[in-house]
Amino acid sequence: MSNTQTSTTATKSAPWWASPYLMLVMPPLFWAGNAVVGRVAVADISPLALSVVRWSLAILILLPFTASAVLTQWPVVRAKWKSIAVLGILSAGLYNLFLYMALETTTAINVTLLNTSMPMTIVLVSWIWLRERPSGGGIAGILLSMLGVAVVVGRGDPSVLMGLEVHAGDGLMLLAVLVWSLYSVGLRAHPPGLTPGAMLTVQMMAGLCFLAPLYAVEAATVGSPVPVTWGMALVFLYVATGPSIGAFYFWNRGVAEAGASTAGLYINLLPVFTAILAVIFLGESLYWFHGAGLVLIFSGILLGTLGARRRRRGAGS
Repeated sequence: MSNTQTSTTATKSAPWWASPYLMLVMPPLFWAGNAVVGRVAVADISPLALSVVRWSLAILILLPFTASAVLTQWPVVRAKWKSIAVLGILSAGLYNLFLYMALETTTAINVTLLNTSMPMTIVLVSWIWLRERPSGGGIAGILLSMLGVAVVVGRGDPSVLMGLEVHAGDGLMLLAVLVWSLYSVGLRAHPPGLTPGAMLTVQMMAGLCFLAPLYAVEAATVGSPVPVTWGMALVFLYVATGPSIGAFYFWNRGVAEAGASTAGLYINLLPVFTAILAVIFLGESLYWFHGAGLVLIFSGILLGTLGARRRRRGAGS
């Protein structure tokens, strides 16, 4: 059997839930909860403290399941430690730290709106770094998805968007977008060659090694207590599992199989999932603009995904 036939057979036999496009729906769902929970949590805990507790717990949860894989693949980790360390610092270290810092001084709406620049930023970084020229369909998909986000965030009224206030945290959020774009393209450019569980564990360890000394300085100079309450315990449990383990696992798998530019389109699902979570947990209502935005965002994702598939087929022919 030829390699092409083998690949086709493997693709056909893969279960529906293993589709990279389905996997990429999960990170925005977890991140929507992270933004909502983080906005509440940073009123009582510093971004550095929250980040250190988050990744410490996530590593403790993961290790019983991944320690064997990490030990088995340690020669790969040792050989590629520099690229793994950079990926871990960008993702587990800087991105989430900048996000939590931004939530101290800006609104969840602004964070959601600024996140819509991420697909375009990923495309630009891919173009500069990997020389991946974006297709017309890909650009059209990004713009269509951004329009859908604007409809949701602006509640169907352009004057709402025009009236949004600019906060200091907005600059930090744009920096977070750039950091995540570099991480996503770097993941594609320098694949670590590890199984998903092992990669996730060492990536978190690298991020924690970067954050822990910064937190130690903060605690020694200005004091940075970690509140011990049942409410904060639930916050820690959520951010250590959903946005940390779940989102990173599905994102890493999705980027590896679908590509960074295609994966970036799915980030525009954030405001939709944020609205759904607000309905479920905050008693808010759904309106026509939520549905309209969802249709536009999914249309953009479909347009960009089909363009990426055609490009890959053309490259493989």
